[in-house]
Amino acid sequence: MFSRTPGQTQSEPRNHKRRDTQLALVAATSYLGFTVRHGKKGSTVPDFPILDGKRILLVIAGGIAAYKSLDLIRRLRERGCEVRCVLSEGGARFVTPLTVAALSENKVYHDLWSLTDESEMGHIRLSREADLVVVAPATADLLAKMAAGLADDLASTALLATDKPVLVAPAMNSAMWAHPATQTNIAVLMGRGVHRVGPNTGSLACGETGAGRMAEPSEILAAIAAFFDPLARGDGPLPLRGHRALVTSGPTVEPIDPVRYITNRSSGRQGHAIARGLARLGAHTILVTGPTAEPDPPGVQVIRIETADQMLAACQASLPVDIAVCAAAVADWRVRNMADHKLKKDRGEMPILELTENPDILATLSKAGPHRPKLVVGFAAETQHVIEHAQAKLTRKSCDWIIANDVGPSTGIFGGERNTVHLLRASTDGGPASVEDWPSLSKTSVGERLATLIAEHIAGSNTKAPS
Repeated sequence: MFSRTPGQTQSEPRNHKRRDTQLALVAATSYLGFTVRHGKKGSTVPDFPILDGKRILLVIAGGIAAYKSLDLIRRLRERGCEVRCVLSEGGARFVTPLTVAALSENKVYHDLWSLTDESEMGHIRLSREADLVVVAPATADLLAKMAAGLADDLASTALLATDKPVLVAPAMNSAMWAHPATQTNIAVLMGRGVHRVGPNTGSLACGETGAGRMAEPSEILAAIAAFFDPLARGDGPLPLRGHRALVTSGPTVEPIDPVRYITNRSSGRQGHAIARGLARLGAHTILVTGPTAEPDPPGVQVIRIETADQMLAACQASLPVDIAVCAAAVADWRVRNMADHKLKKDRGEMPILELTENPDILATLSKAGPHRPKLVVGFAAETQHVIEHAQAKLTRKSCDWIIANDVGPSTGIFGGERNTVHLLRASTDGGPASVEDWPSLSKTSVGERLATLIAEHIAGSNTKAPS
């Protein structure tokens, strides 16, 4: 069972190799460059609390992307998931059973003909004691076996025997992914209700570039969390269904010359979390984002830009919307005339950079007119006099709400996982804005809480922006 094997007490180790796997864990984490924090109650890992206690059966097939499965295991364990792993023969050529066992803190299954494994945990039981079966990487070979119903090893047998939902993360050469046979197999599996995340487009291990790169562990984690989220599945109420939301996120990049640019420290994590929260509540969500390492939120239309001018154009092209949340850290200035060549450092002379103001996206969207969103929310990232400056910005920009926060160096908010914000709402009678102080929360929780308040506000109004 996922909790412990028959006859094992709560305090007993899972198997006699526990000490060895702990040593392997140190070696594996050192090699991969990450720190393991086990998913116990009280963990400081804040995002995806819905995963706590979920049982995941992870099938690792034989592809170079198998190394990413180790990071996925770590992320699942951090969030309280119980993880069992099935390692195919090919998968064991890329990652070892000992490493997988160390990270998952569970026995690894890889031999269909093992009398010990079958007596302790048969493949039927193994496949049915999970809440979700995840195949990462899902190779072309394993996808073909799944589509054809073949069962010639433990991985394919468990997948054929399971009565639980399955999520696949394909990984293969771009030509293999584009092949009609693979596309037919994917269509067959999707028709049977198999879920999919990826593949992404990018550089492949074979040296080529194209579609076939396995989704990043963070993206697979988000897809797993979305599966367990009743709102994401459509099982719960969707108060923003039928409404359009626009969110800006990340920094902008203003070029000085072809090499250098002006930007800021924004990671985009908060803006992406807000877009994810709005999409969870049913909104058709458009995310206009500057350069960021954050994965695309599931179910969100993403438009990538670099400069403030590009962000404004993308926002205006997305209108009309019912909700606009301007969470991006837009550069206030840009170089008036970008050099068409790299500026050289001449001895004794400093180049003179003439700056000009960037367009004010928040103020532009807040202007009265037929396409003004019903609710416009801005952000005020301050380093001093946070509330005072935010109140002034609320009036100056003519938006409806302002989310204010202190982004001084000591707060760790820029690039960090947590945020402490204050919600300011403009008064409808011309009086002072109301101020609501929020406790320190994960940026994911801030996004969800703000999305809920937005849904309540929209529900209280009977009109919508034209569609």
